[in-house]
Amino acid sequence: MATFRELHHGAAPLLLPNAWDVGSALAFATAGFPAIGTTSFGIAASAGLPDGGGSSKAATSALAAQLCRLPVHITADIEDGYSDDPAEVAEFVAQLAAHGVAGVNLEDSTAGHLVDPAAFAEKVAAVKQRSPAVFINARVDNIWFGEEATVDAVLLRAGLYADAGADGIFVPGLAVPEDIRAVTAGIALPVNVLAHPSLTVAELGVRRVSSGSLPYRAAVDAAVNVASALRDGKKLPPATPYWEMQSRLVSFSQRLTD
Repeated sequence: MATFRELHHGAAPLLLPNAWDVGSALAFATAGFPAIGTTSFGIAASAGLPDGGGSSKAATSALAAQLCRLPVHITADIEDGYSDDPAEVAEFVAQLAAHGVAGVNLEDSTAGHLVDPAAFAEKVAAVKQRSPAVFINARVDNIWFGEEATVDAVLLRAGLYADAGADGIFVPGLAVPEDIRAVTAGIALPVNVLAHPSLTVAELGVRRVSSGSLPYRAAVDAAVNVASALRDGKKLPPATPYWEMQSRLVSFSQRLTD
């Protein structure tokens, strides 16, 4: 199997589905995806909590430890690293790496606002020094939060993070084709974007496309649609049989005890 790093340099961009629990990760693995990420939004929402503010730390750590039993690469969405202290962030990532996590998403914002890029670069450097094999996907949040939302500002931050040791650059909210081309041309590292209805996976020079929380949100909508169909006497949609999902879970539970 290709390494997680190699998956960013294949013939086609890496399409990364983001799981929020074991069941969703098992489904993605069964569908043949070679790498799976976690989603902080999906994990927090499943616990009845809003995204951000460190709400997903414990659950993300626990889930990542479980998912590393799967025969796929696992990368964890760890918000801003759950700390302003680079050493604490590096320690947390080292713990994830000890479980077998191949990569992390680390974002340069806190509480919905950009942080000092130099301070974020210190986090990246600390993580890379402590866990050099972990793929650091540095998230540049200018466009996502509408602060300094220009290509030049994105490239400036991305350059600092690349110099600090980042392995990839993630720019959520980047969806204008001209802007994507400018960013991919201006960054030597693999560029990651969020899935967007106006974009196809294989275009514009990006090397990774993440589903983000879209599968979780779509799953919630699908659950409501099923319940509504039952209530309204409409035709029910197809679904994976109970026994097939049960078999996956039985096999996974056996992995935990092996």
